[in-house]
Amino acid sequence: MKKSLLALAALTAFAGAASAQSSVTVFGVVDQSANSIKNGSQSMKMLSSDMLNSNRLGFRGIEDLGGGMRAGFWLESGLAPDIGTAGGGNGQAGVTAFWNRRATVSLLGGFGEIRLGRDYVLTFSNRAAYDPFGFNGLGSMGNVESTLGSTAITQVRDNNVVGYTLPAMGGVFGGVQVAAGEAQQGWKYMGGRLGYAGGPVSVSAAFGKTYKTIAMTADYKQTNFGGSFNAGFLTIEGMYDKVDYGVANQKHILIGALVPFGASTLKAAYNKVSGESTARGAKMFSFGYQYDLSKRTALYATYSSLNNDGDAATGAAFVVAAGPTMTKGATSSGYNVGVRHSF
Repeated sequence: MKKSLLALAALTAFAGAASAQSSVTVFGVVDQSANSIKNGSQSMKMLSSDMLNSNRLGFRGIEDLGGGMRAGFWLESGLAPDIGTAGGGNGQAGVTAFWNRRATVSLLGGFGEIRLGRDYVLTFSNRAAYDPFGFNGLGSMGNVESTLGSTAITQVRDNNVVGYTLPAMGGVFGGVQVAAGEAQQGWKYMGGRLGYAGGPVSVSAAFGKTYKTIAMTADYKQTNFGGSFNAGFLTIEGMYDKVDYGVANQKHILIGALVPFGASTLKAAYNKVSGESTARGAKMFSFGYQYDLSKRTALYATYSSLNNDGDAATGAAFVVAAGPTMTKGATSSGYNVGVRHSF
């Protein structure tokens, strides 16, 4: 009995020492909005998620290893509060992954960060950084983007990623990534990003290539350049993005602005895409308003209108939100009001 008590005391002391050098954080976002969507001649009223920020539940932690080195982990699941589900697809047919947003382990130090697991690809990070709507909701630049029929899963995230991020270097930032294909369609990837942020200016460029695998007949390539300028009363953002798959391509230009005043922020964006073969053009105008009730809670409203080029026989049909299907060449529009709370 005495030995057991001594062992328990030693274990408790060890656990206390370990926890003193470590931290684990529970975090998340709950975002819900009432939406009215019209795609072509069809319309739908719906309660939707992710219209200001992506819903999530996550756990992240960091441990001091000494000598300036740290270890970290990040596990993050998507949420759909309107129907009470969690997780989502990871690009693998028939698979629903609980930690579908991110699942990584890292080593960090003066050398930067080495990160392994399911993560954002750098070509996506570059696009989202200069979208006034943060790649979310009715105003997201993703509403007018096409995969060109490539079946690549790397538009936002990828599996099996090994990434390296530069340390802080006087405003210069960037990194490189590779991902193993593991005989899965559209997984094998390599990419890089390099940028500079200092004072009111931020600029960066990224490139990514998803290697042809199984049914993919060519490599899927993406290149983008973005920048922003913060004048205090106004932040102007811009992005050029180009994707190529075989003979098909799509070129995307975004110009946007953020206007903060008090607890409010006005948002506006114009997106235009054009391309060849399966990717025809579209133009989208989006306007948003956000009012911060606190650092964690916000009310918001958005309106977006998307005009498809092309016709019913050819071209790509883009929409401003999930909902009813639509005819190619038609107009898609929507508006919403919602609330977001983070924790």
